[in-house]
Amino acid sequence: MDSLRVLHCSNSSSTGSTLPTQFKFFNKTYSNDTPMNRRVFLPRRELRFLDQSRQYSRIVCGASSVETREEGKREEKTGSRLRHGKVWLRVRLDHQVNFGEQVLILGSSKELGLWKKKVPLNWTENGWTCELELRGGNAMEFKFVILEKDQQKMAWEDGNNRVLNLPKRGRYEMVCHWNMTEEAVNLLPFGSEENVDEFGDGTENGSTVVDVDPSLEVDTSPFVQQWQGVDISFMRSNEHRSRERERKWDTSGLEGLALKLVEGDQNARNWWRKLEVVRELIVGSLQSKDRLEALIYSAIYLKWINTGQIPCFEDGGHHRPNRHAEISRLIFRELELISSRKDASPQEVLVIRKIHPCLPSFKAEFTASVPLTRIRDIAHRGDIPHDLKQEIKHTIQNKLHRNAGPEDLIATEAMLARITKNPGEYSEAFVEQFKIFHHELKDFFNAGSLAEQLESIRESLDKRSISALTSFLEYKKKLDKLQESENAVESRAIDLLMNTLQSLVSLREAIANGLESGLRNDAPDAAIAMRQKWRLCEIGLEDYCFVLLSRFLNSIEAVGGAHWLAENAGSGNVSCWNDPLTALMIGIRQLGISGWKKEECDAIRNELLSWKEGGLPRNDGKTIWALRLKATLDRARRLTEEYSEELLRIFPQKVQVLGKALGIPENSVRTYTEAEIRAGLIFQVSKLCTPLLKAVRSAVGSEGWDVLVPGAVVGTLVQVESIVPGSLPSSITGPIILVVNKADGDEEVTAAGNNIVGVILLQELPHLSHLGVRARQERVVFVTCEDDDKVSEIQKLKGKYSRLEASPTGVNICQSSDNSKDGITAKQLSSNGSSMFEPSRPHQFSGSAFKPPGTNKRGVVALIDADTETSGAKAAACGRLASLAAASDKVYSDQGVPASFKVPAGAVIPFGSMELALAKSRSTETFESLLQQIETAKLDNGELDKLCLELQKLISSLQPPEEITENLLKIFSKNARLIVRSSANVEDLAGMSAAGLYESIPNVSPSNPIIFGNAISRVWASLYTRRAILSRRAANVPQKEATMAVLVQEMLQPDLSFVLHTLSPTDRDSNFVEAEIAPGLGETLASGTRGTPWRLSCAKFGEAVKTFAFANFSEEMLVLNSGPADGEVIRLTVDYSKKPLTMDPVFRRQLGQRLCAVGFFLERKFGGPQDVEGCLVGKDIYIVQTRPQPQ
Repeated sequence: MDSLRVLHCSNSSSTGSTLPTQFKFFNKTYSNDTPMNRRVFLPRRELRFLDQSRQYSRIVCGASSVETREEGKREEKTGSRLRHGKVWLRVRLDHQVNFGEQVLILGSSKELGLWKKKVPLNWTENGWTCELELRGGNAMEFKFVILEKDQQKMAWEDGNNRVLNLPKRGRYEMVCHWNMTEEAVNLLPFGSEENVDEFGDGTENGSTVVDVDPSLEVDTSPFVQQWQGVDISFMRSNEHRSRERERKWDTSGLEGLALKLVEGDQNARNWWRKLEVVRELIVGSLQSKDRLEALIYSAIYLKWINTGQIPCFEDGGHHRPNRHAEISRLIFRELELISSRKDASPQEVLVIRKIHPCLPSFKAEFTASVPLTRIRDIAHRGDIPHDLKQEIKHTIQNKLHRNAGPEDLIATEAMLARITKNPGEYSEAFVEQFKIFHHELKDFFNAGSLAEQLESIRESLDKRSISALTSFLEYKKKLDKLQESENAVESRAIDLLMNTLQSLVSLREAIANGLESGLRNDAPDAAIAMRQKWRLCEIGLEDYCFVLLSRFLNSIEAVGGAHWLAENAGSGNVSCWNDPLTALMIGIRQLGISGWKKEECDAIRNELLSWKEGGLPRNDGKTIWALRLKATLDRARRLTEEYSEELLRIFPQKVQVLGKALGIPENSVRTYTEAEIRAGLIFQVSKLCTPLLKAVRSAVGSEGWDVLVPGAVVGTLVQVESIVPGSLPSSITGPIILVVNKADGDEEVTAAGNNIVGVILLQELPHLSHLGVRARQERVVFVTCEDDDKVSEIQKLKGKYSRLEASPTGVNICQSSDNSKDGITAKQLSSNGSSMFEPSRPHQFSGSAFKPPGTNKRGVVALIDADTETSGAKAAACGRLASLAAASDKVYSDQGVPASFKVPAGAVIPFGSMELALAKSRSTETFESLLQQIETAKLDNGELDKLCLELQKLISSLQPPEEITENLLKIFSKNARLIVRSSANVEDLAGMSAAGLYESIPNVSPSNPIIFGNAISRVWASLYTRRAILSRRAANVPQKEATMAVLVQEMLQPDLSFVLHTLSPTDRDSNFVEAEIAPGLGETLASGTRGTPWRLSCAKFGEAVKTFAFANFSEEMLVLNSGPADGEVIRLTVDYSKKPLTMDPVFRRQLGQRLCAVGFFLERKFGGPQDVEGCLVGKDIYIVQTRPQPQ
């Protein structure tokens, strides 16, 4: 089965494409002068899919999987038309244009619309291509045209019209060059370009070689189309050219599994031996930590074998295909057992799915002692010429029955194309038998079409699944037929496309459910063989979903894409979003079926369904609808990014190692992971998110930023036209933030300079474009900006040292000094991806801001008695909060909203306790020595890192005195769940908040003194992390003067957690309290988890509550009463369609007003703007911390 997935790369479509009814939003015809967003659309009553007739570029994703293109009847019809005076012509223009521009071809032939029809070409890495079917025997004039980005202006080639004299029939290709209209036009037989026999023209011992005729009319299968190995030559003697071409192996630097595989390949010349290398690699790693690594190397190796980049040769042995089938069954069995294990990781499942399509079939007919015997009978027929018999016998029959390999299917398909080229040249009986053999051989290589594979499992399905199969195949057949039609009605076409997608979901779910039961240890061989077919059908349906979503995306673009969706949302018409949202739900569902974060996929799908069915809410309908949808779309985009990031972690380094060792071409190695990403369903899901997100941003008046790779960096701002080597000024040697005017999506950032830490691209770019993927791989902060006003502001910073901060919530760029002013400087990424910190501007503390610690005179301090001198500012503030909580019951805002809150019970292990534990363990001298060394330790050569680790190890080994635990048990019950928090004398100060710098350990209990004691020592040790040391250095605080008290509080089980900013951090407006809210524990907000919180802005002197954003964190952290108190929390996937804060506007308004009242009350009591942390438990608001808001 073919793993070739069709990738539609066109950025635009023909302006004459017809508009589906669901997408039509105008009733008048626009002229070419009508200003519209992306291109001019002329309403018509016909629809042609924009990807019809092979208008695509191909990227090989795996070595074999179910065929994803619609061949079937279309193959026969295409061949029939060509035999009756038609010419099939592939045109390639060797020219590249600016991003957003489109190349068209116009001509004099009827098929080209007599100069009126603009036929689009599709972008590929080798130029712009299209495929035409023309009437043979005629002369045709034509020219290429570039449609500019605004879709209004066209630039024609210079010179006279090109003239092409067409032959009477056949399949050809030609290459043209822009503006060279007088160049000679050479029609090459299709497939002949760069066909080089790597063995040369000579043969050994007088054997006769007949090269394959490339000008064949029979369409090649996807398995053959992905072939990158040696071209097939037919033999007329028994002397095969078995001499292996010059291969070089490089095992230098290899070790472990990589070395084992490469050494195995050196000794495995033929296919079955290479399969045995894979089997040994996988089986030998089943019970070890190397299991994932073995699977990754196996997937890469098998793909290169099936594409011919690792050649297979005869080795003098005689092993029929049943040997290969037996090994394949053993490999398949192990893969299925791994997939069904409870400890199987998502990464392992992901990689295993790439191995399955590379294995041959092991059905009973292929494990028989003499399989595939039909070719023997064919080679001895008396109704074909002697030379042809010899070629079949020596090229296919003997080779297949001695040392079968992927090249045998290539040879067989070439022979089939040859004998069917001229109808009637050979007997029908012979041709029919050869076709049957070709079908059998495709079955052996699992290279059959999707329909063929699905039919092969029909007899094993239950009645309900058979119904789903029949429905899908009927819809697919109708869709294929409609695609060929010249007069398709648009409404029917889109309806049929959506019905096909829906039927695909039903069928794939039925097959996936059947596979969930796992593989029994005593399963008979026939059941295992059928299970392989089920698995490949399930994978093949995923592949076909890729094609359907690509067509749907083209349909969206044909009606205006994001601009059209935004216009309809702006006018309150969101019904036209139904099909796009349904398509996205289907794509997300398919990812879940494939084993990628199933719970996350289900939650996203539920949310999309809720927003789709709910329509516009009554109050602030458009804004609320768009914000909710944006949150879910961002979450969906994040899902695709996490998938691509996983592939970037899994493959590149191992592909590099294996490719170098096996002599794989550098380009294949370099593009391997990109191809895996871009040729997978995840790519189409990401592409579908793009116009939806853009439209939603437009509907809510977003600022025009889009974040591809988040992060924070500082550097000199440099503007260039494009990302090319040599474009950077040599005078700048430090970090650079690059502002780029244009990009075509195929650049490499670090190729232009390894000191580039950030990129601002002044145009939109798909997140999973080549450039986006590479930027992520290179860890370069990458954003795009299309807002003209912001572009103007950016350009004012050219040549200046600037700070770029990019997150899913927004982008900020501003001028910066060489040093940060935030304690710890901005993180920037070096060329090798490591972190670097610069010293920051020292904080200027007032005399009372920081005080050395006092002496510990008591084991434990009650929270209400905590003060700054003994317990730190954080614990002191909590103590004051405890006293204010009682008074808050009587406080109301001017609007009558209660400001009441509670504070969890607590106590403090005061300053000096750690020092007492050090003295008790006789470690004081060692501690003081390390502390003195840290004071002056350098960052170079890891000196500081080493000392920090030693110091943390020393302190983590401490146990608090027993009297501390005893005193805590007097305050808390024995089984109480507690959280152990930091309260250093260098945090929560007016000039040094140190938020998130020190540890908090949730879910511990004094009933387990070891775990409880370890939690306390971990908080103590967090005082000496690298970040904490550097933070104090930057603030000019001596390390010996920093100490840690420990705040112990009752562990709450919140529904929601929040942070309140009583002064707006964005616009510094003192009339509003801004709230950021997350589900579950507050660690989600504090830890930098990917996602966005609910964002509310609440008026202090009114009732207004405005929603700025809806939450989309994938998980919430919780503590369950029934679980162990072991310092750990559980994580549950969040479905926001079930969260009241998202769904209930009344609850959202009331909560916002209550939080505002509490925040305003605390601001007044503490004498200035506060950052307030708290949570909602049932109906009660708890405040757990407040600190001065950084100014």
